[in-house]
Amino acid sequence: MEYIIAVDAMGGDDAPASVIEGAKAALDAYPDIALRVYGPKELLRDLEGVERLTVCDAPEVITMHDSPMLAVRSKANSSLVQAMLAVRSGQAGAVVSAGSTGAVLAGGMFRLGRIEGIDRPALTVVLPGRKKPYLLLDCGANVDCQASYLNQFGLMGSVYMQKVLHVESPEVCLLNIGTEAEKGNRLVKEAHQLMMQQNVYRFAGNIEARDTPEGLCDVVVADGFDGNLMLKHNEGLARALMGMLKDEMMASPRCKLGALLLKPAFRAFKLKMSYQEYGGAPLLGVKGSVIKAHGSSDATAIKNAIRQARIMLEGDVAKRIAQGVAALSRKE
Repeated sequence: MEYIIAVDAMGGDDAPASVIEGAKAALDAYPDIALRVYGPKELLRDLEGVERLTVCDAPEVITMHDSPMLAVRSKANSSLVQAMLAVRSGQAGAVVSAGSTGAVLAGGMFRLGRIEGIDRPALTVVLPGRKKPYLLLDCGANVDCQASYLNQFGLMGSVYMQKVLHVESPEVCLLNIGTEAEKGNRLVKEAHQLMMQQNVYRFAGNIEARDTPEGLCDVVVADGFDGNLMLKHNEGLARALMGMLKDEMMASPRCKLGALLLKPAFRAFKLKMSYQEYGGAPLLGVKGSVIKAHGSSDATAIKNAIRQARIMLEGDVAKRIAQGVAALSRKE
């Protein structure tokens, strides 16, 4: 089976160069994919004649300065919108873009549409944990939530972990200020009740933010406000710790010698913490597979985002979510 993936060539800080190289690398690595790459044709000449790749002219570009909602509605010939429409029309099964997060969210909502029964799509991210990686959602798409949204996030996260990261029975936890069921604000308490009552996915109770880096569960559910705060804090903390560690390693000749001996371990640790290896953040809950790659993605990150889209198609994630939410709706 061939998986067709639409790629927005004009998204990201280094577009289209990093997208061009990442697309070529993905085709070399995965013989069962084909790509439709969207962007101004004159900027994509390096892709002409590449096997299993179709260059699709999309002369308009949505920039980081555009209003996301307005741009998605008015720039119909932009690379992002055309890639979304390719999925909507069945020409492709998934979209990969490193462009504006707001535009990707708006495109998923209004150009693809929500899966029936999903109230709000969720932006998700895989984060490294000490014991195992875990999925955080929502991490910024919905700053104001209802309890039913969080219940649906739990389902979507569970399906993603099963079909993409191949976790047989994912444990889903709810981010809270304590592990006790009576802790938290009204939203979290109501969500906890709903998540306890359902039997569509495996709910393991509350989890505190300090415990998430241990990798104690597979999915961490939060509203988009708290989830985004947690994500940004983790990014900043990881950067600060790496910088502090480097400073200490360079502090004396003895430390430098120790750092040299430990270089393979530091390299492996840095790789584990790199967003490039995970590829991007899936937007779950829309009709189709959407991967939002980091704005500063290089060719490796683009390649891995395409890999992620391929796995989502292979696992039929959108269909599995639709099936799960139908069962969840019967429980509420």
